[in-house]
Amino acid sequence: MNAILIAPWTQYWNLTKPKVVFLIVFTALVGMLLAADGAIPLDILFFGLTGIGLAAASGAAINHVVDQHIDAVMERTKGRPLPTGNLNQAQALLFAITIGALGIMMLVAFVNVLTAVLTFFSLVGYALIYTMYLKRATPQNIVLGGAAGAAPPLLGWTAVTGQVETEALLLFLIIFIWTPPHFWALAIRRKDEYAKAEIPMLPVTHGVNFTKIQILLYTILLFIVTLIPFLIQMSGVIYLAGAISLGIGFLYYAIKLYRDKTPNRIAMKTFGYSIFYLSLLFGFLLADHYARLFFRAVF
Repeated sequence: MNAILIAPWTQYWNLTKPKVVFLIVFTALVGMLLAADGAIPLDILFFGLTGIGLAAASGAAINHVVDQHIDAVMERTKGRPLPTGNLNQAQALLFAITIGALGIMMLVAFVNVLTAVLTFFSLVGYALIYTMYLKRATPQNIVLGGAAGAAPPLLGWTAVTGQVETEALLLFLIIFIWTPPHFWALAIRRKDEYAKAEIPMLPVTHGVNFTKIQILLYTILLFIVTLIPFLIQMSGVIYLAGAISLGIGFLYYAIKLYRDKTPNRIAMKTFGYSIFYLSLLFGFLLADHYARLFFRAVF
């Protein structure tokens, strides 16, 4: 086993898609904090985030194993550890199974069974159902597979409360609807690479113009859905102002992308803004939550 695992730690780190895992852990943390009216027990905070993060990293590593031949022909991914030969399939798979099992066991032992079960299904949904089947089977792959990526705030919520509640499902819904316009913007830029790898992404199967329309429609739907936390009094005016401002920004990029005849450059700007958008939107959720707790305590 030691011979199998020996490799520079940086290669295993790259295997986990750290930027993606960071965003997952951040949204899970937001779910935790929104679920609590006071301090979160440190053991729940630490083991919950670590377990969810390890499971996400495991899914990313399995994705590398399954997609290594695809990654080798795509410019964006050909520098990953498996296509370059810096890690072999056995090393990557053993690493993925180890950290995935550790993460799930951590959630069972120190958080709660519900969070562990939901995290396990999210891992299976991304690493197996999406990566092994949906990604290669349908241009709606990112829509159908988006449930796994939308789960982290729900997982954070259940880690604190031990139950699935309406507010947690709304956080899930926001990321679920955010995922298609986020990823399809990148898919427009990488259309030729996906075609070469024979992956039926929407721009490949239905064309760039159709994809741009879908991005705009999903962005409009996202704008509407992000107003719901205010409408159900889950959040207040701080969040509302942030959601409207960020939503207008996303609509600006989606409309600009829709109108652009040579969309590659604006597609990447839209993709970049979508990451900024989600991070700041969840930041506004937190700011509003703690502002309301403060005023409730003072007044």
